[in-house]
Amino acid sequence: MSFLETTPLLDPESVLRKSTDSSSISSIQPGDTLHRTIEDDVLPETTPLGRNITWSSAYIIIISRVIGSGIFATPGAIVTSVGSIGLSLTLWIAGALISWCGLAVGLEYGCMLPRSGGSKVYLEFTYRHPRFLASVLVSVHALVLGFTSSNCIVFGEYVLFALGKVPAEHPTEMRILAVGLMTVITVIHGCFLKTGIFLQNVLGWVKIGLVLFMTIASLGVVIAGYRPENGNLGFPTTWEGLWEGSVWNWGIISTALFKVFYSYSGLENVNNVLNEVKNPVRTLKSAAPTALVTACLLYFVVNVAYFLIVPLDEIKKGGEMVAALFFQRIFGPTTGNILLPLAVATSAAGNVMVVTFALSRLNQEIARQGVIPFGRILSSSKPFGAPLGGLIIHWIPSVIVICVPKQGIYSFILEVEGYPGQFFVLATSLGIIWLRKTRPDLKRPYKAFLPAVWFRVVLSLALLAAPFVPWASESWRDHLSRVSYALVGISVLLFGILYWFVLAVCLPWLGGYRLEEGADVLSDGTIITMLLRVPVEDVN
Repeated sequence: MSFLETTPLLDPESVLRKSTDSSSISSIQPGDTLHRTIEDDVLPETTPLGRNITWSSAYIIIISRVIGSGIFATPGAIVTSVGSIGLSLTLWIAGALISWCGLAVGLEYGCMLPRSGGSKVYLEFTYRHPRFLASVLVSVHALVLGFTSSNCIVFGEYVLFALGKVPAEHPTEMRILAVGLMTVITVIHGCFLKTGIFLQNVLGWVKIGLVLFMTIASLGVVIAGYRPENGNLGFPTTWEGLWEGSVWNWGIISTALFKVFYSYSGLENVNNVLNEVKNPVRTLKSAAPTALVTACLLYFVVNVAYFLIVPLDEIKKGGEMVAALFFQRIFGPTTGNILLPLAVATSAAGNVMVVTFALSRLNQEIARQGVIPFGRILSSSKPFGAPLGGLIIHWIPSVIVICVPKQGIYSFILEVEGYPGQFFVLATSLGIIWLRKTRPDLKRPYKAFLPAVWFRVVLSLALLAAPFVPWASESWRDHLSRVSYALVGISVLLFGILYWFVLAVCLPWLGGYRLEEGADVLSDGTIITMLLRVPVEDVN
């Protein structure tokens, strides 16, 4: 990491307080070192990228992030693990209610601290001691596990399916398609900002239309009394049949919930880009709940559509290709195997676009914090007025994960992304409760329902403990293999703690200095934080 040489801290009005007024930014010259305090984080902040995101764009950023590969790929994996249609549908509804608890926390934080960065800003504001620990943990988690690989994989699988190939038999071609998608989207968002926003808006509406089309098609089949030549319709006709084969094991249900949560993840996606949203508080309060209701309704009806048309045993065998099986049974080999799978691939591409858009901004916020190497370069919006550095450090881990030759990589990605994220879910939930008691002075345009926040705390603890509860007659080797996703997630967080210890404790102790935060303005107007090495004798 490149730190400034020993530099005295100046104490004029905070640079971030000035940054709320565009005229004051012009008075700050590149290279100026100014004092920065944590209280500045409660203020809105302008950005060189400008406020280009309207309510409709914010809604699409959320809903297009939420509806991605999840609804087209995970229902098969979920019903395979839990065993029955009834339990599977119950988990989708429960996932929506639990997601509302999480959304309430995100809304209170986002309206209270209306700036880009999402959970990074919230945890830094809430957990100020040990100093820099929250910043480093969020940064390491975002940079190591903030990849966009699962939807790229689904894109590659469905394109191959449309070409008449079995994805499992052509893993190299699938990975080439996935990497190509990730690369093209990175170039679009990095070089053509407004074009990228326009494309992701269009793909978002296409995605919603596709889900509605699938639902209408399945209902039309049922009403017409159509029976496919290769079997009966799949939905059971009795209450007992609906629950037949249910697996009531918390370890299994918890991993299924991680997949459901993944399908609902992204409700706080616009929190990462609030600096670019017009009327951020008002937009956030309405766009996010609207997106949750939309996603819940669409998810439920499309699951019912799958179960109406495709028999349960075929869904379990098909795994991630459940949507392709659905299209094949309704529309036949030509349309079902080519056109509509391509539509699903397009939907997955739209999800990759909005995730890449939001996470690149989060990566830029991380770079601006000054806790990672090359922060000055990665923070810049040059040369195309977009966070190209943030896009590149998002592209690298995404491509690495895509290229990992692991069987069942899709499910593993969902689990390894979901497990460590629960630590931050727990931290932000407890943070809301803590701030209610310690900071009643803060303006809260939205207040979360506290029982819902406490429920989220309890559920997070249960999900974090679930992988380590052994199953009956399970060997220790099988147990370690089953919980590998949890071990990977914990290892990433432990690495973050080690990185923080070296950066903020060991090096300052060995060098006889302490770290202080200053602020600088890059030539493109981006405000960054610098970690300054101040000799201990100067501090005393």
